[in-house]
Amino acid sequence: MDRYIFIIVLLACVLRAVRCYSSGKVTGACDNMTPQHKKGAQQSPAPFSVTTDRFSFKEGDEIIVKLLAASTPFTGFMLQAREVGGSSPLGSFTVTSGEAQPLTCNGLPNSAISHTSSSPKSSIQGIWRAPTSGNLNSIQFSTGCDSTKVCFSQPLNCDPGVSPDCYFLSAMTSLGDTAIQLEMTGPSDGYIAIGFSDDQRMGNDDIYICGRDSGGLIQLQHAFSTGRKTPEILPLGNVSDVKSSVNNSIISCSFTTRNPISTQRSGGSSSLYYLMIVHGPSNNGKIGPHTGTFISDTKVDISSPQIVTSEKEPPIIKAHGSLMLIAWMTTGSLGMIIARYLKGVAKGKHYFGKDVWFLVHVFLMTLTVAATIIAFILAFSEVGGWSGGVHPVLGCIVMILAFFQPIGAMFRCGPHHHLRFLFNWSHALNAVAIKGLAVAAIFTGLSYFSTSEDSWLLKVMGGFVGWEATMYILLEFHMRWKRNGEIKYIMISIKCRLMIYSPPIILLNYILNNCIFVCCQMF
Repeated sequence: MDRYIFIIVLLACVLRAVRCYSSGKVTGACDNMTPQHKKGAQQSPAPFSVTTDRFSFKEGDEIIVKLLAASTPFTGFMLQAREVGGSSPLGSFTVTSGEAQPLTCNGLPNSAISHTSSSPKSSIQGIWRAPTSGNLNSIQFSTGCDSTKVCFSQPLNCDPGVSPDCYFLSAMTSLGDTAIQLEMTGPSDGYIAIGFSDDQRMGNDDIYICGRDSGGLIQLQHAFSTGRKTPEILPLGNVSDVKSSVNNSIISCSFTTRNPISTQRSGGSSSLYYLMIVHGPSNNGKIGPHTGTFISDTKVDISSPQIVTSEKEPPIIKAHGSLMLIAWMTTGSLGMIIARYLKGVAKGKHYFGKDVWFLVHVFLMTLTVAATIIAFILAFSEVGGWSGGVHPVLGCIVMILAFFQPIGAMFRCGPHHHLRFLFNWSHALNAVAIKGLAVAAIFTGLSYFSTSEDSWLLKVMGGFVGWEATMYILLEFHMRWKRNGEIKYIMISIKCRLMIYSPPIILLNYILNNCIFVCCQMF
């Protein structure tokens, strides 16, 4: 009896505990993908191969995956799909042939397939489904703002879960941890990016870009800006838990970074930064000039939860916009109206040998060109270069055409010259082109100022453009009615309305309304 007790005690002391995987679910290897048999790593070439039916994919695609034995059949395996440099499985598997079982790794169902058996196998086939855009839909971006994380949005306090036009950035840190959890989302056809800067200008900024790659998939990139040139792409570094999605052109990214924030290429850092959100187009995975920029009005400590407000437009930019509104919604329009419809005013009166209408027209158009030049210079002096987007392109075209309009007028032929009609038509058509392009430039410029979700500023501008078009139609109708009797059959009521909307009353109403609109923009 004592001998049996001795054997039992001896076995209990010297035998090591072992764990079998008779079911094939080797969950212990989910994280490090290391077999549990305690043997050394294989040094010879792998006796198997993993093949797929394609080399690129987009969200939700299904890819056929085959595991083939090269020479010796295998008795066990585990297969996962991971992002390059990632530590967690992605997507889900379905077994289509061979003896294998779906496996739940890190709480993700069917994120791996495995097989452990004494019966060797030569091939296993399955289907891997790529993650879909729904992996970020459940995130409540605005939850925790001002209590657990820093939030910066445009328009202010907008909720990405409610408003599709919301650009949003959040940063959250943990005590005693260098990790920063960052989230960004916003509508864009190419990319959105967030940046940390020492000032409110582009240059020497630490940037993370969330945008489409050459295959149309959303990828995260780390970059460093060097002024108004394309940012320098850096290695992603110590970044984990990357999630990205695109849904109805709304791009979103969430990730955790332990990279130190550096606003100097040499590696210098600070504790306070201006926050930036930019967005723009991309082409074949390469980002283009940003078409929208939102910058915090003050430097922010990202370890202190708060709601950050955006930078107010500099006074010089406001002056630029006000001058362009005055030039092309007031003085320029009045000058064109006088030249077209009011040549008969003060008929027979001359000053300096010129008709009164001509002198007023020249005065107003000179003010228009001068205001355009000043506004053009103010914008470039404030920005310090080419800002990108449609607005500066339209502005430059308007500036060039407006500059040559008076030069062409100085070299026009006499009123009775047989080629005078060429000048009249070219002068008029160029004026219409300038007016149309200037209005388009004003709309694109106001879109930078419009921060409300209902875009009331653009709507008001649209109302004024509609009112001006209506005024032109009425004046044109009135002029043709006076020239001939082709429409004398029109009802008396319409004639009365035309009398009410006589040119002087229309002009007075137009001037008052535009002055109010311009003053609202200045203040």
